[in-house]
Amino acid sequence: MERPKMAEPESLETAAEHERILREIESTDTACIGPTLRSVYDGEEHGRFMEKLEARIRNHDREIEKMCNFHYQGFVDSITELLKVRGEAQKLKNQVTDTNRKLQNEGKELLLAMEELRQCRLQQRNISATVDKLTLCLPVLEMYSKLREQMKSKRHYPALKTLEHLEHTFLPQVSHYRFCKVMVDNIPRLREEIKELSMSDLKDFLESIRKHSDKIGETAMKQDCRFNQWKIIARIFFSLLLSPNVQAQQQRNLDNIVSQQPRISGGKKSKKEFSASSELEVKNTSPMSEQDSGILDVEDEDEEEEVPGAQDLVDFSPVYRCLHIYSVLGARETFESYYRKQRRKQARLVLQPPSNMHETLDGYRKYFNQIVGFFVVEDHILHTTQGLVNRAYIDELWEMALSKTIAALRTHSSYCSDPSLVLDLKNLIVLFADTLQGYGFPVNQLFDMLLEIQDQYSETLLKKWAGVFRNILDSDNYSPIPVSNEEVYRKIVGQFPFQDAELEKQPFPKKFPFSEFVPKVYSQIKEFIYACLKFSEDLHLSSTEVDDMIRKSTNLLLTRTLSNCLQNVIKRKNVGLTELVQIIINTTHLEKSCKFLEEFITNITNVLPETVHTTKLYGTTTFKDARHAAEEEIYTNLNQKIDQFLQLADYDWMAPEPGSRASDYLVDLIGFLRSTFAVFTHLPGKVAQTACMSACKHLSTSLLQLLLEAEVRQLTLEALHQFNLDVEECEQFARSGPVPGFQGDTLQLAFIDLRQLLDLFIQWDWSTYLADYGQPTCKYLRVNPTTALILLEKMRDTSRKNNVFAQFRKNERDKQKLIDTVAKQLRGLINSHHS
Repeated sequence: MERPKMAEPESLETAAEHERILREIESTDTACIGPTLRSVYDGEEHGRFMEKLEARIRNHDREIEKMCNFHYQGFVDSITELLKVRGEAQKLKNQVTDTNRKLQNEGKELLLAMEELRQCRLQQRNISATVDKLTLCLPVLEMYSKLREQMKSKRHYPALKTLEHLEHTFLPQVSHYRFCKVMVDNIPRLREEIKELSMSDLKDFLESIRKHSDKIGETAMKQDCRFNQWKIIARIFFSLLLSPNVQAQQQRNLDNIVSQQPRISGGKKSKKEFSASSELEVKNTSPMSEQDSGILDVEDEDEEEEVPGAQDLVDFSPVYRCLHIYSVLGARETFESYYRKQRRKQARLVLQPPSNMHETLDGYRKYFNQIVGFFVVEDHILHTTQGLVNRAYIDELWEMALSKTIAALRTHSSYCSDPSLVLDLKNLIVLFADTLQGYGFPVNQLFDMLLEIQDQYSETLLKKWAGVFRNILDSDNYSPIPVSNEEVYRKIVGQFPFQDAELEKQPFPKKFPFSEFVPKVYSQIKEFIYACLKFSEDLHLSSTEVDDMIRKSTNLLLTRTLSNCLQNVIKRKNVGLTELVQIIINTTHLEKSCKFLEEFITNITNVLPETVHTTKLYGTTTFKDARHAAEEEIYTNLNQKIDQFLQLADYDWMAPEPGSRASDYLVDLIGFLRSTFAVFTHLPGKVAQTACMSACKHLSTSLLQLLLEAEVRQLTLEALHQFNLDVEECEQFARSGPVPGFQGDTLQLAFIDLRQLLDLFIQWDWSTYLADYGQPTCKYLRVNPTTALILLEKMRDTSRKNNVFAQFRKNERDKQKLIDTVAKQLRGLINSHHS
């Protein structure tokens, strides 16, 4: 009972499902019926579905049959009509076919013409399109061709501008063409090539200005030199008006400057003219300039043509072009860094002096020319570019250059021993400093260094003048200068300030009191002052500083150089008394001329000697010292001559009888002294008197030493008588007044010791001597008891030896006792004196 109830709902669901599938098959496209059929085959009621499907087909067949039956008569009528129309349609078809055949036959020529027309229209359209494309491409190709041409002709900046136009204006219009893509791909390489080529030109420029910097500096310094020379000429003319006393020397300086002045028409550009020329040059050397050489070739032209400016020698367009190119390419900092780095390297090379620079002035000149050329170029770059170099960079380079230049000059100038070379070097340094100062570089340190070189210059001058003085002193004949006429007299007076009214009145021929070395030495001192003055020119020193410098150098010349030369002459072994006398006379006149040297320095410096802090000349002291040395040498020389004569003395100290006249050697000695003192007439009175007194004292002392020397062991009273004759001869010479100016018997006092000693022994006046010894009024006050004892011992030994067999005589025994007694008393006096 339960199972039939369960089957019934299942059949209802199945029937509903089959109905749905059938509706779906009827309404669904055949292409999408597969899934529906699959659902049927997947189910279990396949047979029942097929039954229902058959039933549905039969229903539709019945409906179709009904439909056909309903419309059949109409269908038959239609078929009948169609059969009628078919015949007419066949006729129409035949007519159309004939008409088409005729039309085709008639239209063949037209078709050919139309085809030709179509081809022509196609060609025309292609040509028009080609022209349009070529119109776009030709400017690109022309620009590219122009670019290659500009690069080939090294017009790099225009090439870069062309490349910019090509890249941003022309290529975008034809970018779809393959050749354009190739060009676009080549643009970075072309840019880099332009960059490298412009850098290559810059390197050539840097190498060129490195090689030609000396030429650039020479031109700049030559222009400044001409300006300075005209300033010197103007100053000399001004000096001629102010100082008539130095006209001759200033005229000589003027002649030298004019003779050295190059015959060049036109002058140095003024600052404004130079500024204008610089601006014009900047305009003319724009990046579009086609000239690309680094240094313009300038041949040596005639002296009458104008000297070109330093900037006229240089074409800076490579720098400008390279700067603009790198700026456009966005690499300006790279370019600036490279340029400054290379120029620093070149600066170090330029500042490295050659090892033999000190040998010639040309070595210094080339060194300075290179430095000036370097900084002239940098100064021009500074003022004609915006930021390629700046003032801080220039100042840094200049500080380095200044320190290295000063160090090099200190080192190499120390080797210079020629004052002319040192002076030329100073002038070159001044020109170097003035030239760079004109370009705005500070040069105070150079002028400070010149003051150091001035000390070296003074030393070289002193060495040179030491040789000059030695030659003058060695070649002098040390005799008064003879003059035979007025012309020679005036010439000497013009060389040396000498005035003597008595000499003026004397007739010719006559003689100056001094020898030739006096005017020569005086003239050389003035020449030395001129040489010192030359160094002070253009050093921007005040008159007081120049005066002080000249006076200090002149003092060194007098107190050291001239003094040493005079001392050497005086101390020479072969110098004679005549030469020494003449030296004293000469130094006396030179001493008097010192005030004229003071006036001479005042005239050339225009600084009065009364000015505060003015250095005084020490010439007076120098000549006094030389004169005193000569006087001492005269005294020494006289004493040596006296000693030489005394060496000829040959006394017979055991002579039994005295001679009748003075010894021959002493007579000769007195004759020599008379002739010598006769030459002393031109000496100052005190010098002659001192020399005469010194000679007499030395003679007296030497004679006394002859008596007392140890070799003379014994002497007789007769020998003392002979010795007394010699002393009397000396006293006679002293009384004769060989040198005027002695009062009374002053000169005889030189022999007073000998005279009293000889009188004591010859007169045998021992009682008076012993009784009055020590009293101011003693007759034998100058007799020393020790001297008397020594001489008495010599006589006692003689008495003992000669009177061995006479000792039995009463007189001889008494005399021997007296000698012993006197000797004992003398020893007592000596002992009491010592105690």
